[in-house]
Amino acid sequence: MLSTCPPLPPPRRAHRPAAALPRLLRWLQGACSLLLLGAALLGLAGAAAAEPGLCVGPVCGDSFTRSAQYHWQLRLRVNDQMGHRERLVVDCRSGALSPAQGLVERGYAAAVARRACRLAGEASGEGASVPLPQGRG
Repeated sequence: MLSTCPPLPPPRRAHRPAAALPRLLRWLQGACSLLLLGAALLGLAGAAAAEPGLCVGPVCGDSFTRSAQYHWQLRLRVNDQMGHRERLVVDCRSGALSPAQGLVERGYAAAVARRACRLAGEASGEGASVPLPQGRG
């Protein structure tokens, strides 16, 4: 008598790691894209908030533009640490600020204006100074 072996079970389906690889790569690519997009958005928002421009003491100036009509005039936006913001026009020849009074302290605003004029190449040498506002007393 011949002995027969019991029949073998059907072969199991082999795990194919190659089939899962494209799915994993697509997931990683999507995750990296989201991370890069988030970093770019945070970086742009952080850069806008972190770069004030020229600072002297508690006052910072930004958005410097030259007047189209008078090359010696600069327009700038100044702000201080208390949150006051103003738009100023400075005559780089005489150093006069307009408006002469405002919420942002004019001594520091004048220093920012002098530095901006110097960087723009419009300062008229050592004699160019911005007069300090007179007291109210």
